[in-house]
Amino acid sequence: MALKSSIAVRNAMLDAVETSIGASPVMRIRSGAPPADVTAGDAGTTLAEIALPADWLGAAANASKAKSGTWQDLSADAAGTAGHYRIYSSGGTICHLQGTITATGGGGDMEVSNTNLASGQEFTVSTFTLTQPDG
Repeated sequence: MALKSSIAVRNAMLDAVETSIGASPVMRIRSGAPPADVTAGDAGTTLAEIALPADWLGAAANASKAKSGTWQDLSADAAGTAGHYRIYSSGGTICHLQGTITATGGGGDMEVSNTNLASGQEFTVSTFTLTQPDG
């Protein structure tokens, strides 16, 4: 039997994600496929780096938690195709979350309007949501 949990429990799990990672984490947009897990070393090239706001996720509701504030790099570090993201604690050394990136409608963990970055180009994450499924 699969474990089932209430919306309240799933919301608490999602709120714990932000608490565990801490305030002002760093998101790196990288080329290629993500590593096997968050403990593995970085893969691909860092295309953009975003200093996320201190309160980077809104309060969880209905088993999901959406980005809060502006997530933007005004000048991309390198040219390439965004393939995955990694979110690190504020020092930028411990990776806590990672996922795939695709163009809007592509089914990635994070979808963006343009996955092809040019060096110096502005890169903005317009939507980002974590969801805690039941079971």
